[in-house]
Amino acid sequence: MRKNAKALMVIVAAAALISVSGCGASGTGGYGVSSSPPSAVSSGTPQSGIATITIKDFGYQGPVSVSPGAKVTVKNEDAQAHTVTSDDGKAFDAAANGGGGTAQFTAPTTPGSYAYHCAYHSNMHGMLVVK
Repeated sequence: MRKNAKALMVIVAAAALISVSGCGASGTGGYGVSSSPPSAVSSGTPQSGIATITIKDFGYQGPVSVSPGAKVTVKNEDAQAHTVTSDDGKAFDAAANGGGGTAQFTAPTTPGSYAYHCAYHSNMHGMLVVK
């Protein structure tokens, strides 16, 4: 019975470590992301040509409207790494390291609504409106 108790303790400890570390990737994850301070989806106006998507508490803040071809900054305020990846996988893809990482992408040049998600966390979804 003592051998089973040790094995159970190892399994419980491993599960606890996994839950504390989360499922986000560390490092650049192959995206070449800088370690500058981040946030989730905040609003930029189409007139300004600059928008920021802030990520906080595993969510994107607000829908963002941008001009075609505008630069979009992704700021990650969570401890885990996140991405802003268009659902079609082609329009845009940016990853920001946790703890203040930032990334940038260029909005599509064709007006429309572009659904996006976090490649690391399937419960995170947002919408980028290009107009």
